[in-house]
Amino acid sequence: YNYRENMYTSQIDEKIYAIKPMNCPGGMIVYKNSLHSYKDLPIRIGELGQVHRHEASGALNGLFRVRTFTQDDAHIFMRPDQIESEIVRLINFIYKIFGLTYDIELSTRPEEKYIGDLEIWNSSEKALEVACHKAGHECKINPGDGAFYGPKLDFHIKDSLGRIWQCGTIQLDMNLPERFDLTYIDSDGSKKRPVMLHRVIFGSIERFIGILIEHYAGLFPLWLSPVQVNIIPVNFECHLDYCNEIKSKLEEVDIRTQLDLRDEKLSYRMRESQTKKIPYTIVIGDKEKQSKSISYRLHGSSETLTISLDEFIILLKKEIDEKK
Repeated sequence: YNYRENMYTSQIDEKIYAIKPMNCPGGMIVYKNSLHSYKDLPIRIGELGQVHRHEASGALNGLFRVRTFTQDDAHIFMRPDQIESEIVRLINFIYKIFGLTYDIELSTRPEEKYIGDLEIWNSSEKALEVACHKAGHECKINPGDGAFYGPKLDFHIKDSLGRIWQCGTIQLDMNLPERFDLTYIDSDGSKKRPVMLHRVIFGSIERFIGILIEHYAGLFPLWLSPVQVNIIPVNFECHLDYCNEIKSKLEEVDIRTQLDLRDEKLSYRMRESQTKKIPYTIVIGDKEKQSKSISYRLHGSSETLTISLDEFIILLKKEIDEKK
């Protein structure tokens, strides 16, 4: 009822079926599949799940707003005394690794179409606010924008163009465990109701990729680039064997490498490697083959440097490990 307008439904044999719009019920069914002790909690269940949502056609926009997408979902089941520590642990997101800054919003109970008691909502909202402060962050109150089943912390990231995107979220849910009759055995042998957290970091994998493409203007840092090194032989007959040797050694250490064997001029292939924003371009000619070295050019630089292949691999691995 609370989400039906955003679902794809079909009636079969007088029953209404829907394509999965969210991963949450599946996480609860996994939890309910076996008995749990208070000693087992928190239980953290992760899923990269594809969901389908009937978005208005006017809202659709490239990778940013689509009707089916993949969520990096996690559902965490815990005791009430674990709420603050779990939320504090989750707040330390990884956006800074991409050079993205973020602000946090606390979205509170909607005025209509919500489930659960007001007392539960009030205590849930307070727990999120306290945990956010304990993690060393301020949060802006966004009244009425919570999910129908619980309040949430929304993470709004800012890209290189100053645009704001809502991606990550932590939602505190004391209502769905009640509806699905989830329990654990407490220290006194009685059955208790767990508290549930819904957590995504990227939100939609597809949308986050779209954000990163525009944030970097296509020039990804080395560790993220789909192709990290492009190898260009000056002459196919004379230099191809050595180029294949270089490619094999780079791939042995997990460097994503391509070999440009097109029948085009060297200057054209060099220029196109720059246009495609490949971080490192290697050019192999007679000098490099004889000395068993490589000559490379970093994207955006007009300087060509010559070093040994081993030194080049060390340079790449250091840049990748440090996430520059």
